[in-house]
Amino acid sequence: MNKTDADGFAGRIQTSGRDWIRLAADAAGGERLEAFFTGRAYRPHRHDTYAIGQTLAGVQSFRYRGTERHSLPGGTLVLHPDELHDGHAGTVAGFRYRIAYVEPAAIQAVLGGRALPFIDGGISRSPQLFAAGRALLRGIDEPIEALDYDDTLYDLAHALEAAAGGSGRRPRIADHRAAERARDFLRADPARAVTMAELERVSGRNRWSLSRDFRLLYGTSPYRYLVMRRLEAVKGALRAGVPPAEAALGAGFSDQSHMTRHFTRAFGIPPARWLSIISG
Repeated sequence: MNKTDADGFAGRIQTSGRDWIRLAADAAGGERLEAFFTGRAYRPHRHDTYAIGQTLAGVQSFRYRGTERHSLPGGTLVLHPDELHDGHAGTVAGFRYRIAYVEPAAIQAVLGGRALPFIDGGISRSPQLFAAGRALLRGIDEPIEALDYDDTLYDLAHALEAAAGGSGRRPRIADHRAAERARDFLRADPARAVTMAELERVSGRNRWSLSRDFRLLYGTSPYRYLVMRRLEAVKGALRAGVPPAEAALGAGFSDQSHMTRHFTRAFGIPPARWLSIISG
């Protein structure tokens, strides 16, 4: 699920059988949740955020970059933006975990233009990263204030970079300001069709350099970033009771089926299923 799933919502959500999800309703930052699943949890999907998680009990299994991975208590799960993955229980006992979805832009605010940290295999045993992750993944009923969240992200960004093998002293290898101008432009009106020519003018960077820098700094392409902002708008509209076809058109998709395909690829479940889980 994307960070916007839990805006203004908290509490236990029954899914099926013993499965459940609890969403935090923090005043700051992205989505945090705690969940328990038996069997299959999510279909293969991608999102444009980091997923930072810790398994609390059981075996949390997922397929990532072509290999089956298994997360156990004591480690930190780090899924890179835009990487395809699924989620399922590794044993019949199921698994319980906490996870937070962190925008790459928030990590970039700390790193200031260095490459996004990548954790090989999606699981780290770094004690520094585990401690930073635990601060972010505190109890779902314990809110995180805005300043607290920023402090936590500072520690998390540096722990991610260290766990990925970075020195923290690498020269800037991308035009951070140009990519940020393009990102702000895309966020301003995601329902509108945008061309690379416009992004060139806004950013002051040629399209190929901008595309490379955007992927390096934010973990996804400009178009993919735009689609995710449209999906955020769809989620808000669906929760407000807007019919799916109307929500799709209002967010900038060509029709409901176009939106549904993108929604399922991004979150691992179709819009109707997502809405039924959120609605309880």
